[in-house]
Amino acid sequence: MADALLQVDNLAKRFGGIVATDDLIFNVAEGELHAVIGPNGAGKTTLIAQLSGQLASDSGRIRFAGDDITALPMYRRSALGLARSFQITSLFLDLSVLDNVALAVQAHAGHSFRFWRDARSEPELREPAHAALARVGLSARADLAASALSHGEHRQLELAMALASKPRMLLLDEPMAGLGPEESARMVEMLRELKKELTILLVEHDMEAVFALANRITVLVYGRVIASGRPDEIRANKDVRDAYLGEQEASHG
Repeated sequence: MADALLQVDNLAKRFGGIVATDDLIFNVAEGELHAVIGPNGAGKTTLIAQLSGQLASDSGRIRFAGDDITALPMYRRSALGLARSFQITSLFLDLSVLDNVALAVQAHAGHSFRFWRDARSEPELREPAHAALARVGLSARADLAASALSHGEHRQLELAMALASKPRMLLLDEPMAGLGPEESARMVEMLRELKKELTILLVEHDMEAVFALANRITVLVYGRVIASGRPDEIRANKDVRDAYLGEQEASHG
């Protein structure tokens, strides 16, 4: 694929005798929202960790914007424009919403944390932080402590912190997890807007959201790609229905 922004070639990761990702091959085109779906244990989270640089791969190659990033650490991948959201295990709950994003701006710019108390009032941190909050619909919450936000708003804040690095591509690991219907609907609308500007790789269990958002879908089962294509092709694929979608529909029926 000539316009592929991300190319994954023969990627594999094993944990002892367990194969988490098994000779994965797929591409993500620039400008698309590409969803990765599959049952629990399919290797989706391992794949995200490999792509972001959190986990080293046992074999295979990852190319981003034409560069081989297979051996690069997370911060180098982030500097190239590949950002992962929802890897942040804890927000700074005692700081304001704006301060959390300003800290992410500062971290991406490579400034020292020891100057944080003085630096957070600096326009070069505050202005991009406000812009990131506006993109995720949290402008009105900027001055609240992060601890005052709902679970869904924490997800929006984590997304704003990823956007603070001005990424070219976002890796999203189950952004709908734990959200109620209204919060899920809000997240879908937000991702619909973001896909106009960014390339997105989305790992998600919410099939309604996946089929509403994705340009293309790759299906993993036991660490292997069993299908990749447009949403209508995936929905009609017998192997996918047998392995995953039928089970999803049964559980929601």
